[in-house]
Amino acid sequence: MEMRTRILPKLLNSEVEEYLAQNDIIIVPVGTVEMHGGFPLDSETVISEAYALKMAEACDGLVLTGLPYFYAGATASGRGTVQVSIRQGIDYLSAIAHSLLRQGFKRQIYISFHGPAHMTCSPMVRDFFDETGVPILYMDLSMQMTRSAKDLFKDMNSFHAITVGAYKMMGRLQDIPITTQFAHTRPQTCAPFNDLFALAYQSASIGYCFAEQGDHMSTTAIPDEAARNKLADEGEALINELVKRMDMPHVVEQMRKLEEYNDAVAAKKPWMPSAYNNKG
Repeated sequence: MEMRTRILPKLLNSEVEEYLAQNDIIIVPVGTVEMHGGFPLDSETVISEAYALKMAEACDGLVLTGLPYFYAGATASGRGTVQVSIRQGIDYLSAIAHSLLRQGFKRQIYISFHGPAHMTCSPMVRDFFDETGVPILYMDLSMQMTRSAKDLFKDMNSFHAITVGAYKMMGRLQDIPITTQFAHTRPQTCAPFNDLFALAYQSASIGYCFAEQGDHMSTTAIPDEAARNKLADEGEALINELVKRMDMPHVVEQMRKLEEYNDAVAAKKPWMPSAYNNKG
């Protein structure tokens, strides 16, 4: 479907209604505002939004932007970090998911490049299914990166390029400062506890905060505009390739088929929460 824009808040209500007459896909990037070395505080929000835009283009979906305030995690020691509890984030995101379903968006895909986002998104997705019988999806972009594109992401420089590329894609390249002062090779101050962090997802294994801004994180030197532009072009190409490998048309078709499967299971197992809560 040809769209003036795929970002829902920028559409007219009539344009959304026209879209919903033909399709029901919305991608919801879940971000954070947290200390991030030499990059702006909303880096991982912007990365998620840039991915969401390309994913929506690939599967004829819309994007709900403007969700930057969730559980940050160990970066709460930064004065610029906005920390929202996991429980509060789940409740807020659940309210949005229910609203989107009432509006007609049945295939909802929540994504994030922020490590701790799974603690908010995954419980919400599972509870939402039990409450409504509608399967919505969470895609962890960091996991997609390591599983689908190890050949592309060889070191942290690729991550930095993605960050700069995302700002370019969202029309905000000038927000990336020209600076070299945040590049360093020091280990994180919490490195002595990596054995504990490795027992689960690091952000979810045990409570802690970073001691220094450099812990999150060493940021590649960007000495001039030419270097920034080079990183931006490299990062945009990486994002485009990873979205291509995600095969979003397949993902959204699988979601449709899974709904049919779930309905058949629910008909045979009416005591399932998703069936019981939605009977009659």
